[in-house]
Amino acid sequence: MSTLFLTDLLTPEASVSIIMPELVVALAGVIVMLYDSFFPKQRAVSGAISLIGLTVSAVILATMWGGGSPTSGWNGMIAHDNLRLSFSFVFLFVSAMTVLISTVWVDRENVPAGEYHALLLFATFGMMMMSAGNDLVVIFLGLETLSIATYVMAGLRRGDLKSNESAMKYFILGSFASAFLLYGMALIYGSTGSTNLTQIADKVANPNFPALLLIGGAMLIVGFGFKIAMAPFHVWTPDVYEGAPTPVTGFMAAGPKAAAFASFIRIFVLGLPLIAGVQSSVYLHDAWISALAVMAIITILVGNVAAIMQTNVKRMLAYSSIAHAGYALVGFIGAGMAKTAAARDEAIASVAFYMLTYAVTNMGAFAIVALLAEKNDRRAEFEDYNGIGFKSPVLAFSLSLFMLSLLGLPLTAGFMGKILVFRPALEAANPLVTGLVIVAVIGSAISAYYYLRLIVVMFFRERTSEWRQPKMPLAMSTALVIAILGVLYFGIFADRVIEKFAQSPSGVVVKAEK
Repeated sequence: MSTLFLTDLLTPEASVSIIMPELVVALAGVIVMLYDSFFPKQRAVSGAISLIGLTVSAVILATMWGGGSPTSGWNGMIAHDNLRLSFSFVFLFVSAMTVLISTVWVDRENVPAGEYHALLLFATFGMMMMSAGNDLVVIFLGLETLSIATYVMAGLRRGDLKSNESAMKYFILGSFASAFLLYGMALIYGSTGSTNLTQIADKVANPNFPALLLIGGAMLIVGFGFKIAMAPFHVWTPDVYEGAPTPVTGFMAAGPKAAAFASFIRIFVLGLPLIAGVQSSVYLHDAWISALAVMAIITILVGNVAAIMQTNVKRMLAYSSIAHAGYALVGFIGAGMAKTAAARDEAIASVAFYMLTYAVTNMGAFAIVALLAEKNDRRAEFEDYNGIGFKSPVLAFSLSLFMLSLLGLPLTAGFMGKILVFRPALEAANPLVTGLVIVAVIGSAISAYYYLRLIVVMFFRERTSEWRQPKMPLAMSTALVIAILGVLYFGIFADRVIEKFAQSPSGVVVKAEK
C-alpha cells in the first residue's frame, strides 16, 4: 500500500514539486514545535528556524517563476500561475518581517517563542494555500488554517484582558464570516456541480446557470469582505487590532488581507460571472461591479473619516488599513472590468504590487510602534509620541517616511501602488468606477490629516514625561532597514516589480501539469 501511495504522489496530477514552497513552510512549523518541546529555553533558535524555512520557500518560488500558460496539479486543485507566485512572495515577506519585529516583544512579554513561531508558520502556510487554491475546498482549508492560527496569536498574551477580548471578538465574528463563506461555496457547488474554479468558469459562461449561484456569490462577498475589512463588514478591525500584540497586529493588517484578496480575485475575476468576456452575463457583470464599487466607496470614506478621530496609534492604523482595503478594491474592480486578458493580468499584478507596497510600509510602521510600546502596549497613544523627533531621530524619521508612504507621497512605494491600482479602473471608462477613483483620491487627501498629525506630534509637540531610549536589537534594525529600502525602491523602480508580477498569464487554469 505504501508503494501505491508513493506512486500516486509521483504522478503528474499529484506532483509534490508544485506544492513544495508550501510544504517547506509547513515542515518548518513542525520542526519549530518539535525543537521547542526538547529545548524550550533556547528561544532564539525557533525564530532562526522560521527565517530559514521562509527563505528556502522564497528561493523555491523564485525558481518556479517563468512564462507560459498557467498550469495546475493535484487534479486541478492547485494552480501554478503568477497570481499564486506573486502573492506568495508577499506572504513570505510579511511573515519574515514579523519574525524580525517580534524579537523585542517575545522577550519583553515572555511569550512562548516556539508556540508563537509555529503558529506564524502555519498561518503562512494557510495564506499560501489560499493563493494557490484552484478549488473552493482548498481555498477554504487554507483560510481556516490561517484563521485558527491567527485567532490564537491574537490572544497569545494570556495575562492581558484586552488581548483576550480581542481574540474572542475575532474568533466569534470570524466564525460567522467563515460560515457565510462555506455556505456560499456549498450553494455554488449546488449550482454548478463542481468546486473546481476552471469547471465553474465553464459553467457560468452558459446563460442558463441557476439563480442560486447569485446567492452563493453574495455570501462569498460577505465572507471575504470580513477578511479584507471591507465596509460594512469592518467593525471587528479596530478593537481586534488594538487588543492584539503589536507584531501580530502588523501581521494581520498585511498578510491575511493579501491572502483574502488573492482568493477573492481567483474566485470572482477568474471563476464567477465577474469574469470579463462573459457576454451572456453582461447585466449580472454590471451588477457585481456596481455593488463592489459602492462598498469600496463606503470602505474608503469610513476608514479615512474614522481614523481622524482616533487617539491611539494602533486604532488609527486599523482604520487606515480599512481605507487601504478600499484602495485595493479599486484595482480589483479594474481587473473585473478589463476588456482583454492582458489588461486583466496587469490589473491583477497591480493589486499584488499594491499589497506588497502596503506590507512593506505597514510592517515598518508597526515595527516602530512595537519597539516604542512598553509591556502590554501601554505606550501606543498619540501623546506618547510627543517630542520624540529629536530624542530618537532615526525612529522618528523612519516612522515619518512610513506615514508619508501610506499617504501616497511621490517617490514612495505607497504613491506607485495607488497609481497602479487606480489606472485599470480609469481605463474601464465606467462612470461609477471613475467616481470610485475620484473618491479614492479624495480619501487619500483626507488621510493626510491623521498621517501628518503623527509627524507633527513627534517633531512639534513638547514632551512632558520622561523619555527612555528603547534598545534596538539587530533583528529589529534589520527589519527597519529592509522596510525603508523597500519603500524607496518600490517608489522609484516600481516598473521592474510590476513587470515581474505580470510576466506570465494569471488567467483561468486550463490544463494540468505535465
